[in-house]
Amino acid sequence: MAGETPMLDAPSEKKDLITRNLQEVLGEDKLAEILKERDLKIYWGTATTGKPHVAYFVPMSKIGDFLKAGCEVTILFADLHAYLDNMKAPWELLALRTEYYEHCIKAMLTSIGVPLDKLKFVKGTEYQLSREYTLDIYKLSSIITEHDAKKAGAEVVKQVDHPLLSGLLYPALQALDEEYLHVDAQFGGVDQRKIFTFAEKYLPQLGYQKRIHLMNPMVPGLAGGKMSASEEDSKIDLLDSPAALKKKLKKAFCEPGNIADNGVLAFVKHVLFSLFKPGEGFQVHRNPEFGGDRTFMSYESLEEAFAKEELHPGDLKAATEVYLNKLLDPIRKTFETPELKKLLEKAYPAPGKQREREPRTIVSGLVNFVPIEELQDRNVVVLCNLKPAKMRGVESNGMVLCASVEEPKAVEPLIPPPGSQPGEKVVVEGYESGSPDEVLNPKKKIWEKLQVDLKVGSNLEAEWQGNSLLTTSGKVTSKSLKNAPIR
Repeated sequence: MAGETPMLDAPSEKKDLITRNLQEVLGEDKLAEILKERDLKIYWGTATTGKPHVAYFVPMSKIGDFLKAGCEVTILFADLHAYLDNMKAPWELLALRTEYYEHCIKAMLTSIGVPLDKLKFVKGTEYQLSREYTLDIYKLSSIITEHDAKKAGAEVVKQVDHPLLSGLLYPALQALDEEYLHVDAQFGGVDQRKIFTFAEKYLPQLGYQKRIHLMNPMVPGLAGGKMSASEEDSKIDLLDSPAALKKKLKKAFCEPGNIADNGVLAFVKHVLFSLFKPGEGFQVHRNPEFGGDRTFMSYESLEEAFAKEELHPGDLKAATEVYLNKLLDPIRKTFETPELKKLLEKAYPAPGKQREREPRTIVSGLVNFVPIEELQDRNVVVLCNLKPAKMRGVESNGMVLCASVEEPKAVEPLIPPPGSQPGEKVVVEGYESGSPDEVLNPKKKIWEKLQVDLKVGSNLEAEWQGNSLLTTSGKVTSKSLKNAPIR
């Protein structure tokens, strides 16, 4: 599927390749003028927080187009931006994650057959802490209004009632990157548009030129809507096994005839078709009774067949699975080395490992229902990522989960299976992968939504929506209460 494409010579051919599949280009005339004289210099930035997933193939396929068109491409690892964006990760993790990102991106580009000789990587902190850059930030802060800063970051910076100053600085940092990276154009998703127009407004006020802005459409995730690294079922990790990939694709939202909100179709359009060589098409293998094999030589023909329901979602997913495994196999192989496995483990430590030695105070009213001697020297199940709350002047950092009935009033702490270790994570059967949020957002009432489906069944086993609660040693249970809600 992937293979090296000969470099293009004609400016018009280069322009077509640079702009294909983009949703919008700001400064197209300037783009054409530069290509008449020389190759374009472009940068793409990514904040090194969550792990890269298959949605990264969307910008990577465009970066592949840029490189094949002879462009000089800089990939900015925005470590300072990542730290300022509500401090999603501490500095020591950001350094490791930046290293992990570089290995991932090189492996992805190699997987799709892109030459890397005109590609370079830069960390934001390599120049964003310099005297000149800092002075420019101060200059921008003297002319940018709070309204414009909030508006520019509305789509990409977490919005809260009382925003931190760091979030207001974020668009200014990104605007200045264009000048300090010495590029002609910045590439990003259309969700970055307000930052791009912000840069076009304010950079000239510092005496710097406006840049070209190249915008990808926002590709829906597998669960529908924007693909998110924080929603496990909406994305496929680059290192997911073939079995995990199959499971996630099976769950993917792919409604018959729906071509508007369809993450599978969008991936095929923006990634797979951009990688096909001349004469190569999208192959769907089906049993003769379901129409037999079919090859689509253009995305338009594939979309038309799906819209008319001539192509079943299951067949589309099965074909996409084959191509995805071809893309991911070399990446999986790259990360089989002990060094990269260790890097991944350090860059994204399991939440339990981060906290297993930290003391945690929990205030509970269980003394009214459970004798103290029953709780001594025994394990309990604790929900530990609720927002801390003060109870009787003491900060409580968790909630003991119990089976509970009202008539007659009875409460029993859930019992982890023998052999479970303190600090071990409890998972729901069938949902073993993924990382929990550091703190559940109280405004979204996530716990309240999940809690209604938590109960102890007639077999005394704790479950959520019929799926058992597990540790590595077995199932979580209750002592005697059956068919009881878990609170």
